[in-house]
Amino acid sequence: MPDSVPDAIAALPPLRQVIADYGLAAQKSLGQHFLLDLNLTGRIARSAGDLSIGTVIEVGPGPGGLTRALLIAGARHVIAIERDTRCTDALGSLTVAAGGRLEVIEADARTLDYGKLGEAPRRIVSNLPYNVGTPLLIGWLTNADAIDSMTLMFQREVADRIVANTGDPSYGRLSVLTNWRCRTTKLFDLPARAFTPPPKVDSAIVSLVPYTELPHPANQKALEAVTAAAFGQRRKMLRAALKTLVPDPVALLESVGIAPTARAETVDVAGFAALARAYEALNLPAEAP
Repeated sequence: MPDSVPDAIAALPPLRQVIADYGLAAQKSLGQHFLLDLNLTGRIARSAGDLSIGTVIEVGPGPGGLTRALLIAGARHVIAIERDTRCTDALGSLTVAAGGRLEVIEADARTLDYGKLGEAPRRIVSNLPYNVGTPLLIGWLTNADAIDSMTLMFQREVADRIVANTGDPSYGRLSVLTNWRCRTTKLFDLPARAFTPPPKVDSAIVSLVPYTELPHPANQKALEAVTAAAFGQRRKMLRAALKTLVPDPVALLESVGIAPTARAETVDVAGFAALARAYEALNLPAEAP
C-alpha cells in the first residue's frame, strides 16, 4: 500500500502561510529561528539515516518545517516537543496529515526523560533553539544509553567546539564532554540567510553517535567538575586552575601522568577521563562549579 503521507503533507499550506495564520513571529526569548527551505530541511532529515524504525525526537519544531521533512523522509514515529503554544496549535493540521506518525508534546524539553519517549532506537533530530542547545546536549549525554544518534543544529561556533580536537582553537570543555561520550562529525554549514528571521551567525549540523562502550570510562559528573575547573581558567596552568577543585592539584595531576604545568587545551579526552577517575576516587563532591 503506497504511503499517502507525503502527498497529504504536500497539500498543506506553505510554511510562510502557517506562520502568518498563527502569528508565529519568532520569539527571541525562546531562541527561535525558523528554517523554511525545504531543500535544507530535507537534507537534514536524510542526514539522520534510516528513520523507518524506532522513534525520531524533534525539539522546537516551530511551524513544522523539519517535521514535514522527517515525515516525508519516512520517519515511522516523530515526537515533536514544543513549549510555545502558538506552535503546537499550528502543528495540528500536520498531525492530521501525518496519519498517526506524529505526536506533539507541549513541554519544556529540558524536563523530559528521553529514555521513556517512544520505542528504541531513538534518534534526536532538531534545529535546536539557540538559547538552550548546549544545556540540552549535556543532558542528553547523561542519558545517551537510550539514544541511538543525534543530528543537531547549533550556532556554527558551538558546532566547531563540539567537534574540536586537542590543540584546535575551539577545543574546550564541550569538546571533551561530547567526544568522551560520542563520535562527533560536523556535517555541513547553513548560512544565516536561510532562516526566518536571520540570526546574526551561521549555523551547522553536527552528528553525534553515542558509544556503546566508552573508550575512556569516567563518571560524567566528575568529568564535568574537572573540565569546568580546568577550562574555567584556561590561561592558567592546571596546577593553578584546579585549586578551586582539590586541595592538592599537583598530586592529582601527577597521579595520572599530566604535567602540573600543562594547560587545559593540551590535555586530550583520555587525559581528562583519567583525571576525572582520580578526582572521583578522592570522594570529594563531584559537582561542576
